Amino acid sequence: MNIPYFGAEAVRSALPFDRAISGIEEALNGGVDPENDSPRIFSPAPDGEFLLMPTNATPMTGVKVATIAPLNKDKNLPKIQALYILFDADSLSPVAIVEGTELTAIRTPASTLAAVKHLVAADSSFPKAPRILVFGAGVQALNHVRASLTVYPAASFGVVGRTASRTTQLIETLTNEGVEVQQEEPSAVANYDIILCVTSSSEPVFDGRLPQDHAVVASVGQHGLNAREVDTALVLRSDVYVEGRASSWRESGDLALARDISEWQAMDLANIQDLVRGEFTRNLGRPALYTGVGMAWEDLALATVIYKNL
Repeated sequence: MNIPYFGAEAVRSALPFDRAISGIEEALNGGVDPENDSPRIFSPAPDGEFLLMPTNATPMTGVKVATIAPLNKDKNLPKIQALYILFDADSLSPVAIVEGTELTAIRTPASTLAAVKHLVAADSSFPKAPRILVFGAGVQALNHVRASLTVYPAASFGVVGRTASRTTQLIETLTNEGVEVQQEEPSAVANYDIILCVTSSSEPVFDGRLPQDHAVVASVGQHGLNAREVDTALVLRSDVYVEGRASSWRESGDLALARDISEWQAMDLANIQDLVRGEFTRNLGRPALYTGVGMAWEDLALATVIYKNL
């Protein structure tokens, strides 16, 4: 069996961030329902975890096989490494293998910006050249800035990193790409319009009382019911939107550590499909908080774009 392999360069070529964002939106507008996505499967691995992310969809389906290695940051290696196996749904025959580390690095910010842009668009008074603050200094921070620029080309950026060397490297990379970035302290959230949290921290990264009432906050760096990037103060003062309701009840510490999951379930929060389709209400005068844990349908949507266009 001769199965094509699409490496990291092919993934980047097929998925510039504007195309990746539109690929997420097309999937949601085309009938993909995040609530029907398959649960992720975690299994222990040496100094980390195996992660399997299958999804049940047509006409293509697939599974991402990933490793999560928290110690890799000290080895100058990616924390998450993966391969994506794409199948024809009718026969379940494998049709392609996609380099999954780069796929993950692109689909996460594409999903975040697909959600954020619709929350922003629901506020007619939102700044047209927003100030965007990114918490994190790894590849997700870098790519969230890049993805943000495709939606908000006039935006200005700040970054908050925990490790000085990695933060300096991030700023140098963006500077070389022509993007001016200000290094900030966590309290700077009070001065920004959009706040993107893409860290591996298991504790809140800023004081949730500080963001402005019009701010849009996205927390997408963590999963697990005992880990969170935003505190209870922010959660309780915000309108909350989720990547998926079922996935959030299973894995979102941002929510579980602020209210009992049964309370969240009773609220029937709008998910990313509702946001993209405009089927939600934004209550102005309160921050909008979007939380995500990463979902299998996102990988499938963009792996399918790669397969069909290369």
